[in-house]
Amino acid sequence: MARKTAIIVGNGKLERDIAGIVDEAQFVMRFNEPVLSGGMSGERTDMIMLAASSKTLYRRLLDPDFMDNAAFKATQVFMLAYHPDIIRKYHPRPNIFQRLQGRRGDWTMQAIELLGRAGKEIRIMPPQTYMDSCGELGISEHRMHKVFPSTGFLGIRYALARFPASEWDIKLCGFGWEGWKRHDWQSERSWVENKIANDRVSLIA
Repeated sequence: MARKTAIIVGNGKLERDIAGIVDEAQFVMRFNEPVLSGGMSGERTDMIMLAASSKTLYRRLLDPDFMDNAAFKATQVFMLAYHPDIIRKYHPRPNIFQRLQGRRGDWTMQAIELLGRAGKEIRIMPPQTYMDSCGELGISEHRMHKVFPSTGFLGIRYALARFPASEWDIKLCGFGWEGWKRHDWQSERSWVENKIANDRVSLIA
């Protein structure tokens, strides 16, 4: 029996139009505010993984057009990558001046309220999943206040745990392994390269 296809689409630059490949998949995951690359990454979206502690979500929640993103409209399931307990214990908190301007360290409840009103299903990744992910990246306890697994890494790991290799072909695209300084991009890239070498995931060239 032919395996099904799961595609995990990062927000990095695409070298070619892969819309047909993406839209024909049985499962497509995207992240935060998905970049649809002018249609080059297709439209299908089954799950969006959000960082409820990010400045990006803070800005988007203040935008009345927040839900106009085409991928947001398409998906029914939103996964919040960081459990409130994890955010409270490990993630940086806004300073007093940022708090006076309305910044928070955790936008979980606001995201749940807004997405719930739009009829979306909301899931929150368990704290132990986050801890295990840090362990896989070699992020020790004393570094966990400074270094955080990216939503992209957590999404790939989620797919590997959910979709057995005997039934699913997991493909990646749009990952540049760069961005926020508090992610360990090199370790995440090495982790993915190991999964590629062991035929657990592949890249869409």
